[in-house]
Amino acid sequence: MSTKILWQKMLCLLRVSLCGILCCSAIEANAQSVVKVVQNEEVGFSLLKDGRPFFICGAGGNQYLSVLREMGGNSMRTWGQETARRDLDNAQKEGLSVALGFWMGHERHGFDYSDPAQRQRQKDEVRRWVLEHKDHPALLVWGIGNEVELECTHEEEIWAQINDLATMIHELDPNHPVMMVVAEIGGEKVRRIHEKCPAVDILGINSYGGAPSLPERYRAAGGKKPYILTEFGPAGHWESPKFAENFAIEPTSVEKAQQYARAYEKAVASERGKLCLGSYVFLWGNKVEATPTWYGMFLPDGSHLAAVETMRGLWGNAKGTLRNTVPIVEKIRVSQSDGIQEGKIISAQCSASDRENDAFVWEWKLIQEAAEYSVGGDAQTQTPDYPEAIVSGQGTPRVEVRLPGGGVFRLYAYVRDGRGGAAFANVLLRGEGEPPVLRLPKVDLPCVVYGDETNSPWVPSGYMGTHQAIRMTTDCRENPRAGETCICAEFLDHSGWGGVLWQSPANDWGNVPGGRDVAEANTLQFWARGERGGETLVFQVGGLENAPFSDSFKTQKREITLTKEWRAYRIALDGLDLRCVKTPFGWVYGSDGTPIKFYLDDIRFLKQEE
Repeated sequence: MSTKILWQKMLCLLRVSLCGILCCSAIEANAQSVVKVVQNEEVGFSLLKDGRPFFICGAGGNQYLSVLREMGGNSMRTWGQETARRDLDNAQKEGLSVALGFWMGHERHGFDYSDPAQRQRQKDEVRRWVLEHKDHPALLVWGIGNEVELECTHEEEIWAQINDLATMIHELDPNHPVMMVVAEIGGEKVRRIHEKCPAVDILGINSYGGAPSLPERYRAAGGKKPYILTEFGPAGHWESPKFAENFAIEPTSVEKAQQYARAYEKAVASERGKLCLGSYVFLWGNKVEATPTWYGMFLPDGSHLAAVETMRGLWGNAKGTLRNTVPIVEKIRVSQSDGIQEGKIISAQCSASDRENDAFVWEWKLIQEAAEYSVGGDAQTQTPDYPEAIVSGQGTPRVEVRLPGGGVFRLYAYVRDGRGGAAFANVLLRGEGEPPVLRLPKVDLPCVVYGDETNSPWVPSGYMGTHQAIRMTTDCRENPRAGETCICAEFLDHSGWGGVLWQSPANDWGNVPGGRDVAEANTLQFWARGERGGETLVFQVGGLENAPFSDSFKTQKREITLTKEWRAYRIALDGLDLRCVKTPFGWVYGSDGTPIKFYLDDIRFLKQEE
């Protein structure tokens, strides 16, 4: 055999070997994970992921995943199924696992657990969800429901459905544990769950002010299942001291970081290898709930707060890439906080320090305090702010403030170090006299109601009519008009009617302030298509006319017959007062005896030139 032929054969074998190695690596990288709960001792539990011990160092939310990984985190938790595929894919790219949540219906939102038809539809949705995602390599554990027991009247039926869902999931996917998530563990909750939900592997517990005492209380309540601390952070707004009887006094961002540390050390680290399988800190992002800052670990501009650095240390990544430390802020001191007369100017000052001696950028903001706080974690709408209230000193540690009227306000001092770190403090102020005229944040056009990667203030939460027959997902990948996803909506009954309104805040029918000012718009445009073509629905802008907090215009409706292809449709808004849009979009279907399925995408307010 010639040397040339020999080298050709050797190169051929080398190519085959390399191909095999690469293929095996690709298979391994994309293989389904296998996760088990194992009992180590009489009362000791741990997770095994692909045969290796796995302790959850996780965060709730799907933002800032690269920062989560850099801080030493290894998992993220979701609450709903709308963006499941995107969340799993994004987590995999960052080397993170996912506690994938299915949002079970809440009775306070209209779900009726005494109705077998509604329970069956929910079970069918869970079946589809599991079959679609069970083989994704980023999947760690299934999360069924979140605090669904709050304000319920059919607790027995809820526990029964959760156990039924867990049994079904185990049949469909024996490779991942099932977790249910509850709000704290008071009363007989722990005993009832152990009795009624034997198919559930893990109890997820959301605990805030009570987190440090959770292990002791859980054992005393008869807890035997392993638990995950699925939400923890500062003491909840319902647990905090009050100003003027009803308004929660918020700790500074530095004080909150200390509360995060105490909760983790007492409820998680001390129980590692015992009852606790890990935790998901709340919230790895930002959210308006009670205040714009109560639970977020980041500000809307991406600046991270002290709680992020705290978790980095607790997760054992003290040498992470985030080397800069955030400012250390003190409480705000004011010359007067209560009974401030109309027109009176008060002074406010705040102190901060920084280990690196970075130059500070100060920002003061006065916002109207929410009339009431949400229940069960429901998002709230950002209340109005009043830039003109900062009479002097903006950009410095000391300002003069004049309230815009009577009522309760929250004065914020934000301090940033110019290197991605931030801190804040706030103080409540109460003025005498008439409250200011409600003024909503203006939005730039085009204003997106729905679209890929959009943080819209409006939520499709207003289910109407035979709402149990409605199934709608905002993360559908069936031929989207633009981007990666669209909305898929179905009405499954052969009679009756149903529809969905986008709302601000979520689940509000005009009882609290909300909405946005889109006064510069004259058109709402959306894209739609039918599954078969010929589906006739009514689409609308507006929906609240005689409530305490209504839309500022009369509802505009348009009946449309869809085609199988994507088409743009418009609802004219010329001449309407759009300074308060609480319900920007909705659809209604009156059944003609045939269930329907249709798709929506790219919903936005525009100003069209004549």
